[in-house]
Amino acid sequence: MTPGSTLGLGIGLLWFSLLVLIPLSAIVVEASGGGLDTYKNALTNDQTFNALKITVIAALVTTAINMVMGTTIAWVLVRDRFRGKALLDLIIDIPFAMPTIVAGLVLLALYGSQGPLGTSFENTRMAVFLAIAFVTLPFVVRTVQPVLEEMETEVEDAAASLGASRFTTFRRIVLPTLVPAIFAGAALSFARGISEYGSLVLLSGNLPNKTEVSSFRVASLLEGGSRASAAAVATLMLLVALIAIVALDVTQRRLARRG
Repeated sequence: MTPGSTLGLGIGLLWFSLLVLIPLSAIVVEASGGGLDTYKNALTNDQTFNALKITVIAALVTTAINMVMGTTIAWVLVRDRFRGKALLDLIIDIPFAMPTIVAGLVLLALYGSQGPLGTSFENTRMAVFLAIAFVTLPFVVRTVQPVLEEMETEVEDAAASLGASRFTTFRRIVLPTLVPAIFAGAALSFARGISEYGSLVLLSGNLPNKTEVSSFRVASLLEGGSRASAAAVATLMLLVALIAIVALDVTQRRLARRG
């Protein structure tokens, strides 16, 4: 490495450590202060366990939905031409830019009991799924879209000229190319989903053992003065996110090799 590269690497690692590695280490140390009993108490507490379960299940389900719907939306934005395409492409990024509390208000206005649909989803588990799906959809779209834009259609045309159906062409040619991007977006979607807080404030009601998610549980533990327990729950969520990201990465690598 050149001196300039070495300096750049050092500055980058220092900045990354200050923002990510050191804070992560601090939360693990905070949780480990009470020993394994802190983690045991966190997992055996019904309210905490239910909050973790609701969060993980909601994030997994919405991630699976986003993988399908996000890829479909990206395909439409790249391969199709229609009026309002530019507007749709712009709207996709709204969940990125919109404050999460505003997102909760928007969803409440539509899916709440006083909304035009009359669905009364507030204070239900469906509210958790809606909120997480709303804030995580753009991740898959924005990771798949650039890959689709760079793909050449000549190979697809050649497959079609040889008699391959559209489904066969998509399954054997297009999908293997998109798999890494789809799973990369899925990893980001899941990690974002399990950490969602703001959009759930108005919509889910934060009801213990029903709609309370892990982020709310951490906040309530901190408000109650249980810093070690809050750190333990946060550490468990970090572990869940890490396991999910590694699992998605391994899966996409195997699928890419098979493709």
